[in-house]
Amino acid sequence: MQAVPSFVRRALAGAVVWLAPCAVGAQQALARPLSLGDVVQLAAGQNAAVDVAHARLAQATARIRERRADLLPNLTAAAVQGGRTFNTSTLGFAFAGPDGVPFFDPEGQVVGPVHTVDLRAHLSQSLFDAAALQRVRAARGAADAVGTEADAAAEQAAAAAAMAYVRLLRADAQVAARLADSTLAAELLSIAQDQVRAGVGIALDVTRARAQVSLLHAQGISARQERARAALELARILALPPDRDVVPADSLGDLSLATTEGGDLARALTQRPELRTLDAQLLASAQEAKAIRRERLPSLSAFGDNGPIAGEGGAYLRTYSWGLQLSVGIFDGFRRDARLEEQAASREELEFRRRDVVRQVSLDVRGATDDLAAAREQLDAAHERVSLAEQELAQARERFRAGVSGNAEAITASLGLNAARTLVIDALSAWHAARIALARAQGAARTLR
Repeated sequence: MQAVPSFVRRALAGAVVWLAPCAVGAQQALARPLSLGDVVQLAAGQNAAVDVAHARLAQATARIRERRADLLPNLTAAAVQGGRTFNTSTLGFAFAGPDGVPFFDPEGQVVGPVHTVDLRAHLSQSLFDAAALQRVRAARGAADAVGTEADAAAEQAAAAAAMAYVRLLRADAQVAARLADSTLAAELLSIAQDQVRAGVGIALDVTRARAQVSLLHAQGISARQERARAALELARILALPPDRDVVPADSLGDLSLATTEGGDLARALTQRPELRTLDAQLLASAQEAKAIRRERLPSLSAFGDNGPIAGEGGAYLRTYSWGLQLSVGIFDGFRRDARLEEQAASREELEFRRRDVVRQVSLDVRGATDDLAAAREQLDAAHERVSLAEQELAQARERFRAGVSGNAEAITASLGLNAARTLVIDALSAWHAARIALARAQGAARTLR
């Protein structure tokens, strides 16, 4: 692999100076330079989509505690003050004295109101509930699935931030290239003006040179604006304040250009977060179906209450009750069967989605590998074109200096060098974009450096 053209490195220092007025005008404080690894880690930790995924994970974790509550003791306390009247004929038996005379009217009469104050604590505890135990396991499985969704969100955010970082570096390289072109155009203008003053040149050469300087000035403005937009987009992905200028620690040519072998599909199928999410969701669905089936099993619980109760004006006397309860679900109107059918349909949907994601992963790995190979060839061709364009410009400039020809050849050659530099920048951007796409396809975007 050939080295990055020297014009990019030489012009970067000048590009910083060229961009300085924009930074001063916005009154932005100098931020710590960010490398590709810094950007990836920041995006994986504080991107908005990642924050949402972590919030969903917190909800899923809370649901585990909610399910576990069915297995823990349930203690309640109550204080009740009330009054009640009774129709004696509804008691089911008659109160009579030793002489057989009933105390109350056989047709019924209202007794009361009877006022009571009851202070009572009630405790219940599940002793055995297979369905509740399985529901806890299913909630854990669902939380694991949401956790993998958070990983997928972090992976996607890391890849998006890496791509935005490459776009920012590309914009910086474009600014540097346009600065180098402007420096060359200014040199050609100076030569044309010197020749006119010496009486060996023509005014047309000066006009051509000034037109070239004006064109490159306009291109420089466009390049700086593109750089500003790229910085704003990266700041948005990183959840940074919009008024903070993102200062890259790398240049487009500083990033790794190591040759990457073909994509490892087996690795991608193992590490891709989307597949791990679907696997976790399938497991959680199976556990939920098992919990529904276990609702047919008997459950055993214990209960008891204790507390003082007193009538109006009477003494408080402590009363209690306790018991064991064995419950067996016999018939629930086919509700469990319907829930099992719903779980089966949901599991089938997840399996369909998983097969589709497997196919997509295969295409992603193959496409990124092909793009990487094509970008490598484009980069080699672009380097060669820059070398030839520099030779052509050097020859045209010497002919112009010697007065053998006008500056039309030199300007044409400079335009060719301009296009060649842009081609190198585009090829480098395509290389790094393909490298990021391959890492994303393999589920390794967060390891980019």
